[in-house]
Amino acid sequence: MKGFLKEFETFAVRGNAIDLAVGVVIGAAFGQITTAFASGILTPPIGLLLGGVDFTKLAVSIGGGAQIAYGLLIEAFLNFILIALALFLLLKLFNSLAKKKKDEEQKPEENPQLAVLMEIRDELKR
Repeated sequence: MKGFLKEFETFAVRGNAIDLAVGVVIGAAFGQITTAFASGILTPPIGLLLGGVDFTKLAVSIGGGAQIAYGLLIEAFLNFILIALALFLLLKLFNSLAKKKKDEEQKPEENPQLAVLMEIRDELKR
């Protein structure tokens, strides 16, 4: 049992597990923000453009008081699009920053001795 607890402790305090936990919590909060944005700000004007449609009330009755609420599916789809767009833009930003950093690291530093040797080489070629 001690070995199991020690192994769990090693796993739990490892950087990757903590980073993952932070990512999940931030992702859940971001999901709530995008849901609020989609349902409270984005879909009402779209519904207004479509003739005053309230997406939350779009449903089909299937009998016995049961309904298929396809309006909620439309809102969830818009929420998905927003999250995917935000992630795409975020990854695009990170990739451009990583490329910029990589390009800076690959720049060779100016070496005065190398410059002199290159001048000598160029003179010898002539």
